[in-house]
Amino acid sequence: MNKGGMGVGGGGGGVGGPTAAAAAAAAQKQKSLLQRVDADVGILVDNFGFLVNVARVNDPPVRNSQESFMMEIHAARMAQAAESLLKLVSELKQTAIFSGFASLNDHVDQRTEELNKMEENTNGKLSRIGEEAAASLKELESHYYSSAIRSSNGATSASL
Repeated sequence: MNKGGMGVGGGGGGVGGPTAAAAAAAAQKQKSLLQRVDADVGILVDNFGFLVNVARVNDPPVRNSQESFMMEIHAARMAQAAESLLKLVSELKQTAIFSGFASLNDHVDQRTEELNKMEENTNGKLSRIGEEAAASLKELESHYYSSAIRSSNGATSASL
């Protein structure tokens, strides 16, 4: 199902840990599933070929009953192989669903960490900007109150 993602974590050389083990397990599971598919499809094809070969009609009734019995056997084997393929499809669907949830949860956790780091970074910047603004305002106030313009503005506003 997810052929592109299998080799990414498993081919890391000396990298160990749970992700490498999970990748190796996933690769082994994929290999066994592919072998099952190949075997079941091979059985289907072989038995279908036998059915076609046996399906000819002959005159002796004994021969026809033998061929009928052979056809039933091959049809039963085809049905078993088809059931096996259906079970395999069901297993693949379950694997896709559960691995999809696991990878989705991993992605959500990773994104949450990223956003938390961004929040801390932003809060630090905002507090630094606030401190700088407060220091600048204090400096501007001291310049304003000690300036000659304030004194002259105060005198003109008092005369008005």
